Amino acid sequence: MALALALGRRGLGETWPNPSVGCVIVKDGRIIGRGRTAASGRPHAEAAALEQAGDAARGATAYVTLEPCAHPGRDESCSDKLIRAGVARVVAAVQDPFPHVDGQGFDKLRGAGIVCDTNILQAEAEASHQGFFTRVRQGRPMVTLKLAMSLDGRIATAQGESKWITGPEARARVHLMRATHDAVMIGGGTARADDPELTVRNLGINRKPVRIVVSSDGNIPITGKLVQTANDHPTWLCHGPTLPADRAKDLEASGVKLIACDPGDTGLNVARLLQNLGKLGLTRVFCEGGGQLAASLLAANQVDHLVTFHSGLALGAGGTPGIAALPDQPLAEVQRFRLQRHERLGPDLLSYWDAAI
Repeated sequence: MALALALGRRGLGETWPNPSVGCVIVKDGRIIGRGRTAASGRPHAEAAALEQAGDAARGATAYVTLEPCAHPGRDESCSDKLIRAGVARVVAAVQDPFPHVDGQGFDKLRGAGIVCDTNILQAEAEASHQGFFTRVRQGRPMVTLKLAMSLDGRIATAQGESKWITGPEARARVHLMRATHDAVMIGGGTARADDPELTVRNLGINRKPVRIVVSSDGNIPITGKLVQTANDHPTWLCHGPTLPADRAKDLEASGVKLIACDPGDTGLNVARLLQNLGKLGLTRVFCEGGGQLAASLLAANQVDHLVTFHSGLALGAGGTPGIAALPDQPLAEVQRFRLQRHERLGPDLLSYWDAAI
């Protein structure tokens, strides 16, 4: 099962709206087939592993990180494929909460005489499939908020200089994090100030996460890198009702997908914005700021994971804070995050935090 989970994690960021599942087929103590969900979500992991195993799958055990689907889509369901292949036993890490499955895959397999063992390495599988599960259960993608800051929580100097607060090792890790998410999201202020590419580079892999800009009035540079490369890298703009018609026309002509969102107290209503992204199929969103967008997500309790890079310098109170002003509330009511792990990354400190439940 650990191998199946490792296989599935390789596809994180490229299988949405489907989960990235891993499958290993074993017979007589030997692996005869392995597979993971392909890019764009098809074929599923079980189909890939069964194709590799061929006729030898009869009487074998299939280890799969998520309950096999029970409903036919473009092809017959994975449960039907396993039954037709003559698999004797299915070991699944976790049940699929998707309403069209949710136990029905196990029922179909058991009805065909296949032994099913469940909840094997369940916690690890829940973590691997968290994006998919969050979309199914809450209607929104899982959100990881990344903050690269000075020791005193600043992301730029008083003059606006921000390149580079952290070192090259931290920047390389950010590219890897982008590659494991369906989308990378920033605010309009960051798009204007930094003119970022938000692409995955220097990793030797071909990943193109959706690039999302959140801007009420759509004020992002038409001549900037994001808009100019929108036909090569999917680029979405989440905007409010104040987006001027002429700007909308220019953005769409450049290949930018426009997503109308409800306004909020400051900018857009980020909770409803994320619901819109969930409806479009996104399961994992990596937010790289800036400060106002980070504050909006935190204030709405929409952050599942917090990743912080701290560099060994201080910029003082005049620098730009990594998180803008938050609503005033009693300390006991402020959302807390739990430290999961940390590591030294070149000259910087990388910390992983999860939202406390």
